[in-house]
Amino acid sequence: MPAVRKKAKKSLPDVGRKTRPKLKRSGASNARSQIGGYVRATNDRDFIMSLARGLSVLLAFSEKWRHVSMAQVSHRTGISRAAVGRSLHTLCELGYVAVDESQRYYLRPRVMAFSHAYISGNPLPALAQPVLDRLTDDLHQSCSLAILDGDEIVYLARGTSSRIMSVQLNVGGRAPLYCSSIGLVLLAYFSEPELAGYLARVKLVRYTENTLADPQALRHALRAARRNGYAIADQHRESRLCTMAVPVRRNDGTVFVGINVIVKSGVVPVEQMARRFLPQLQAAASELERVLNA
Repeated sequence: MPAVRKKAKKSLPDVGRKTRPKLKRSGASNARSQIGGYVRATNDRDFIMSLARGLSVLLAFSEKWRHVSMAQVSHRTGISRAAVGRSLHTLCELGYVAVDESQRYYLRPRVMAFSHAYISGNPLPALAQPVLDRLTDDLHQSCSLAILDGDEIVYLARGTSSRIMSVQLNVGGRAPLYCSSIGLVLLAYFSEPELAGYLARVKLVRYTENTLADPQALRHALRAARRNGYAIADQHRESRLCTMAVPVRRNDGTVFVGINVIVKSGVVPVEQMARRFLPQLQAAASELERVLNA
């Protein structure tokens, strides 16, 4: 009697791990993938994809995108509409997002718990606020403090005069490094490898005719900022604003935040900005350095 061959079992495809290599203990692969603006190593088995997508969906909302459709969120994040739909459903169930009758999504006040936790647990805004208030009184102009966050700055504190202006500069507001005075000050102290990496991954969008959207022009401005100790962004992002910033350093000399003064374009000629504001800005930066480094 002929031997009966056993039929080989078909194994089901491992959808989530089919092409994922085993994680090596010594050194990681250079392979990269992008999820809604986040870049990660493809062999990072501890990376939670669904969490990254959910955070990307939350960050798709902004001042100009307060009520958005599922398709708009998908377009803004680069995440598939199906995945965006699951994230939005979850965020709605958790109370962070709501949807109106026209199927447009908007943030609920509960999302403020994230920023409150950060600001209340970070001494920097509280320590900087009195310094900014005095600077605002001295200059009769609004002033801000911002910190580096990835390829952007985030405004953490602000001294407000009666003359102001842009909601984008409020606490919690964000701006690209290359088109804000504080961003330029921070970029000016990047090492050459850091700056090269930044220029390689960031798309320089032209917001106004004055935006430094050319890499060589940006490099020239950064050299000037480092040489002079300040940076001016005249209508780089908004056509009606001119800002001037100076760096704030740690004890070891590294630059980690910046403070600026904000004026309406044309009120003070650009060539007079340094003479009018630089001494007070530098004095405020020195005071803040003493407080923070004490």
